[in-house]
Amino acid sequence: MGEDVLRWSEYRVVPWKNGGGTTREVADGTGWRVSVADVDGDGPFSSFPGIDRVITPVEGDGMLLTVAGAAPRPVEPLRPFAFPGDAATDCRLVAGAVRNLNVMTRRGSATADVRIVDVTAGREAGTVCAAGQILLVMAVTEGVAVGGQEGRGTPLGRLDCVRRDGPGALTLRGDGTVAEVRIKARTTAPR
Repeated sequence: MGEDVLRWSEYRVVPWKNGGGTTREVADGTGWRVSVADVDGDGPFSSFPGIDRVITPVEGDGMLLTVAGAAPRPVEPLRPFAFPGDAATDCRLVAGAVRNLNVMTRRGSATADVRIVDVTAGREAGTVCAAGQILLVMAVTEGVAVGGQEGRGTPLGRLDCVRRDGPGALTLRGDGTVAEVRIKARTTAPR
């Protein structure tokens, strides 16, 4: 239990499953993965059977996604968008390249909730991780620190992340915006 600071400069870069771009792996576990993907052009997303996805543009002007043949939907900056990873998904960029926070969970094994939180100067913000949860807090702007007394927290650079496994609280300070990702593993009751 406890917290780990994960740095943007240390994320491993891997090619997309369909070869159309690259992803930086932030963290993963049984039935889930969090990464940051660079989308440089229009085209199809990789298919991930049995996976649920939540993407959130953290850089760029967003994109239009066509999921399972439905009408194109705008995916705006800092607005989480959930969709099934096994549905045919096509992307059209709105105005140039986009960088997305990408959360994937194996259906039936884990679930994810993503929300954007503003951290305000002069007021600490706290976020609590419950038992059975994994909490990741990613700085989407500069100016945010985690833990410590006023002025003594660990500063987070843009797209750095703090991971907490299990119960406890994270204290956020500064003036900026973070993405809060909560992963919960599903457990089955014994029969």
